[in-house]
Amino acid sequence: MSKINSAFNNKKSFIAFLTAGDPSKEKTIEYILEMEKAGADIIEIGIPFSDPTAEGPVIQAANIRALKNGMTTDGVFEIVEAVRKTSNVPLVFLSYLNPVFHYGYERFFKRCEELSVDGIIIPDLPYEEKKEILPITNKHGVDVISLIAPTSDNRIQMIAKEATGYIYLVSSMGVTGVRNSINTDLTSIVKTVRTVTDVPVAVGFGISTPEQAKQMADLSDGVIVGSAIVKIIEKHGDNANKILFDYVNEMKNAIK
Repeated sequence: MSKINSAFNNKKSFIAFLTAGDPSKEKTIEYILEMEKAGADIIEIGIPFSDPTAEGPVIQAANIRALKNGMTTDGVFEIVEAVRKTSNVPLVFLSYLNPVFHYGYERFFKRCEELSVDGIIIPDLPYEEKKEILPITNKHGVDVISLIAPTSDNRIQMIAKEATGYIYLVSSMGVTGVRNSINTDLTSIVKTVRTVTDVPVAVGFGISTPEQAKQMADLSDGVIVGSAIVKIIEKHGDNANKILFDYVNEMKNAIK
């Protein structure tokens, strides 16, 4: 069983996201380990990019701060290397295709394998173009996490059928960011997914409160929280350890 699969084994999974290098490389390492201690089952690490088209203002600003701090793709790998000295928590990169392409597909995914990076989400890689990287990701044991959006319609089964790791179910139209309510009919999307695969489904985009987390976990296998965590880091900078721990712990307890 892969580490990603084990994170969903007989439980609801809480997936936490942060941006590498915000507020610093050292703090990113600390915050990953802090969130794991608080109960995060999987941690998504954003590789900073200058044009993160799927992100709302909170994560866009985090990308800009991280790039200004000098964070690079090699720097992100150094973060993972440091985390791996003490932790075996499943790690998933979130990156746009450009940084991976420029690093070199073979070089990038070989490094992922060496450091036990378990998966990658590439928001601007269409389903039809995944074949460009799948031979390389498969060779190095990295799951390409599929995104399914409310607009996927007749493509849902097609995308789900080939999904590995987990499916990232986008809760709402638009970009990432905290939302007051989530009104998409996610139940029917999950039912459609279930007709073709048993790969876990985790809901992301807009989840920020324990109530929302419970609501989304009740109809799926887990929840993904990004902007709310990045906002805590933005507000508290180098002093976010305890607040992050308490927030992640509260969210994890809400979905148990």
